[in-house]
Amino acid sequence: MHEQSTIRVSVAYVEHGKHFWREFSLPAGSTALDAVTHSGVQQRFPAADPQQLKLGIFGKPVKPDRELEEGDRVELYRPITADPESVPRRDREEQNQS
Repeated sequence: MHEQSTIRVSVAYVEHGKHFWREFSLPAGSTALDAVTHSGVQQRFPAADPQQLKLGIFGKPVKPDRELEEGDRVELYRPITADPESVPRRDREEQNQS
């Protein structure tokens, strides 16, 4: 009997200052969407719908069917709700203090 190999992956999501991060094992060949579905993030954050939000791995956008590799961190990205030009930036403030 052949034992199926597994990989360790994690899923990360942030909503209104609350963080979700869970690490777990999946069968090799699993996708980013599989990881989000298996993680339980939607039970804690119903708005974390992988069909509606963009997904990424370590800050790089990926398609839901992207096959995962050992150690990948799948991230769910919420839409930007504030105009980036109207939000003060810390680095600008630090430069002005120099």
